[in-house]
Amino acid sequence: MVDVDAPWTLDRDDFSRDSFHDRRGTTTIAVIVPARNEAATIGAVLDAVLDGVASVDELVVVNDHSNDDTTTIAHHHGARVVTLRGPGGKGEAMRAGLEETRSELVVYLDADVINTADDFVARLIQPLLERPETQLVKGYYERPLHDLPTGGGRVNELAARPILSLLYPGLGEVRQPLAGETAGRRSAFEAIDFESAYGVEIALLIDVARKFGVRSLAQVDLGVRRHRNRPLDELRPIAVDVLHAALVRFGVELPDPES
Repeated sequence: MVDVDAPWTLDRDDFSRDSFHDRRGTTTIAVIVPARNEAATIGAVLDAVLDGVASVDELVVVNDHSNDDTTTIAHHHGARVVTLRGPGGKGEAMRAGLEETRSELVVYLDADVINTADDFVARLIQPLLERPETQLVKGYYERPLHDLPTGGGRVNELAARPILSLLYPGLGEVRQPLAGETAGRRSAFEAIDFESAYGVEIALLIDVARKFGVRSLAQVDLGVRRHRNRPLDELRPIAVDVLHAALVRFGVELPDPES
């Protein structure tokens, strides 16, 4: 079991560009973007990183079996592209990106976000620079649903947060446990195994909390996150993977969701 401390939460006003640069010094940063068929949005995501508050030492796109122009666009926008071999999946893409980089701090960003901002990387890195005990940082934000200002993140609110609140004291306070906007120390990522498929984000959160404690977690306000909203029938397998990863780590014996 994890301890009952809450993660460190930083709001919008807790960020200072000058403080970030002063604290960073020579610390190296890698940004990894797993992508499958994200030609429509990958360019803007990469531009936001390269134009951002934080200059990055490595920018890698992991091409997860795309059959559109994701790879070509990623090259054009300044990323090094790694082609994922094997069956694919987000967890495998995250692991491959980690293996292809060397920087001390690692940021993962989703490729399908419409409004990635130029301060995302710096905001995610800030808690790692300010507190040596911080190992993993998650973004949190408002999630619009179609024309409504809120209501997105349905798997997050209906599956991930409830199961964490019930089984893992302290982790229910993480507002976006499934956030693809994640940062951490390389040593922390290398100390755990990446879950396959859609269970990777909740598994990462649980595994890091178990190994380093809930006080090793932080979450930062990234404002509003806009991306394509999936229809409800496409969310069910995502919820199954999320619940499977959380329950198995709690000691419940379950069949593989893909079997």
